Amino acid sequence: MSFLVAVCGGSCSGKSTLAATVLRSLGSETATLLAFDAYYCDQSSLPPEKRAEVNYDHPDSLDVELFAQHLAMLSNDEPIESPIYDFATHTRLPETRRIEPAPVVIVDGILLLSDERLVSQFDMRIFRECPEDVRLDRRIERDVLERGRTEASVRKQFAATVKPMHDTYVSPSAIHADVIFEHARIQVHQAAELVVEEIQRALARV
Repeated sequence: MSFLVAVCGGSCSGKSTLAATVLRSLGSETATLLAFDAYYCDQSSLPPEKRAEVNYDHPDSLDVELFAQHLAMLSNDEPIESPIYDFATHTRLPETRRIEPAPVVIVDGILLLSDERLVSQFDMRIFRECPEDVRLDRRIERDVLERGRTEASVRKQFAATVKPMHDTYVSPSAIHADVIFEHARIQVHQAAELVVEEIQRALARV
């Protein structure tokens, strides 16, 4: 059985950096990484102009059923074929990414702890808290550079869906976390060290 770790937090809160840092510290022989972002529902049936109107910060935008199935498979030491999502076109690519099971599976995503079906599957639940203005600045930089967006469109989406959905689903889900790391109080590398130590203690008890 794999040890499943959820790393949750708002968009651009530093959760993915934290997850990647923990992965590097543990090493590829001990841990693997799974991104909830890869499980966005395919929007290829919609015309391009309609795809931008979808609320991608609502839980319904994600294929939770497939994700939960893949989590269970990895937990039971079975490999999975993770979808690959194209954020520029809002479509799921025909190819998949094979992920082999590992003693530790690190999962990152904004809505990991907002669905009861997922919360109970994780052995460790982490929430990365970060101020709204910091998250917005980071999101603008990321989406403009990596996802072909304009700053105006990023700001519009943040106000229309990202902030409301964060306040409705993401922030309240922190109640399910075993530990909350606050942006102002602890750096990512420090948080990663604490997480790695706890994972190693948990593995030693098995």
